[in-house]
Amino acid sequence: MAKAKKGKAPAAAAPTEMLLVASKVRQMIKDAGCNTAGDALDGLNNYVGWLVAQATKRATENGRKTVRAHDFIIM
Repeated sequence: MAKAKKGKAPAAAAPTEMLLVASKVRQMIKDAGCNTAGDALDGLNNYVGWLVAQATKRATENGRKTVRAHDFIIM
């Protein structure tokens, strides 16, 4: 395994902008026969932001600047 470079850790705070295409997410929820609550997209956006922060942290710890699919660990 590559030696991790020392540097600034990625921020784990919630994203300040929408990372999702809201209309696509709403349509997917609608197609599943459900309604979208007003806070649903904010919750999903925060979760996606957290996933990105975790993936960038893992890539950095492995000495890479490139985030790869396997950096998004879902358990």
